[in-house]
Amino acid sequence: MTAYTLLRAPDSRRTGRAAGARFAQEVAVVAHVVLLAPRADLTPDQRENVVAALERAAREIPSVRRVRIGKRIRHEAAYEQLAVPDFSFAAIFEFDDLAGLRAYLAHPAHADLGARFYDSFAAAVACDYEMAGVAGARGWFDPEM
Repeated sequence: MTAYTLLRAPDSRRTGRAAGARFAQEVAVVAHVVLLAPRADLTPDQRENVVAALERAAREIPSVRRVRIGKRIRHEAAYEQLAVPDFSFAAIFEFDDLAGLRAYLAHPAHADLGARFYDSFAAAVACDYEMAGVAGARGWFDPEM
């Protein structure tokens, strides 16, 4: 299994913010999770262009805290049958807060990544989540959270 992490320069490390009682004093992040199925006819140049755009976005957009990408693995688990379509890759972008995600989405480097994204993938789904440790699960169903 291969996983890649694109980290920002050391000065961009998170200084931390208290996430409040709802996450039991854990630090939360906002995650932009993207599942991807590449086009079957993707050329080597298109592959290079989308990877270069991903690297540029991770490097140049100040609000990006961390980017992790990976290739799907199969190991005969029952839940694998539920994944339709078959998303071969995942990308997870982390931000300190919703404002950071919004800044990322509005940045010109994201516009370039988005253009290459639509040229390179046959199917995709993107969702945004506020993430914390497992203690945050207690608040999942609380309407006040």
